[in-house]
Amino acid sequence: MSLPTTHVSFPAGAVTGTSPILAVHTLPDGRTAVVTEATPFHPVDHTWPDQPADLGTLTVDGAAHPVVDCLTGGHGPAGEFAAGADIPVRRGDEEWSWLVLHVLPAGALGPEAVGRTAELAVDAERRALLSAAHTGCHLLALALNAALAPRWRKDPGRADAFGNPDFDSLAMDTSAMDTEASTDIYRIGKSLKKKGFTVDATEELPALADALPALTADVNARLAAWVAADAAVRIDVPGPELTARRRWHADLPDGAAEIPCGGTHLHHLGELVELRTELTLSVDGAELIARTSPKRA
Repeated sequence: MSLPTTHVSFPAGAVTGTSPILAVHTLPDGRTAVVTEATPFHPVDHTWPDQPADLGTLTVDGAAHPVVDCLTGGHGPAGEFAAGADIPVRRGDEEWSWLVLHVLPAGALGPEAVGRTAELAVDAERRALLSAAHTGCHLLALALNAALAPRWRKDPGRADAFGNPDFDSLAMDTSAMDTEASTDIYRIGKSLKKKGFTVDATEELPALADALPALTADVNARLAAWVAADAAVRIDVPGPELTARRRWHADLPDGAAEIPCGGTHLHHLGELVELRTELTLSVDGAELIARTSPKRA
């Protein structure tokens, strides 16, 4: 029998919940994966693992078990089970059920736990730190797009919520959050330059390397203004399923901004006292690195 796709409450900020256990699997490394009907836990996305998994505890019959990882799982129409990178189909495939796997130490629970009620508790402080980093990452994207807008000599065919050329999505190579910051690495290669992005000096602009101090100051000024405005932040959720296409939304002074996102976030920017980024270029100039650090109130 196919398992139902897990319902998740983390988009609204939930960190606790109770739910029946639907399945218990042993992962290839010997650890135990527990599937519940619903959960507040955010699993790492195997297709874009930018935000780390929630950690916490899963309690059954009064015994608390540490959740040492949280993965995305899949359950196929023939009963096949896969976790993370071993999932053989595209995320959201309608023939598969999509699961949050609460990973416990090896042997923590067995099949006899199916049908029992689990009490689920996320490490709330760690979640808050990751949420701050993820919100900072999206704000950085918008501020960086605005600061770099004059460096486009033609329309690249993709704009952000404010109408600026979307450097963030066009150049993004990797994005990663931790409990201290988000780090975004952008590739500045031939394809980006063909789309119209200018790296070298022109009559109007210094070379990108020489412009970094001014660009950093521009970005940080925008971030500071948005934090000071205490803008509201929310996740627009079309449904409770893990695979629902969620969107991050912020009511910034410049206007409403939306970005597709499956992670967790702050509720308003007044939860921060500061948000600053540091921009650097790799030695060969092929990568722009942005490390954005939030400071919580």
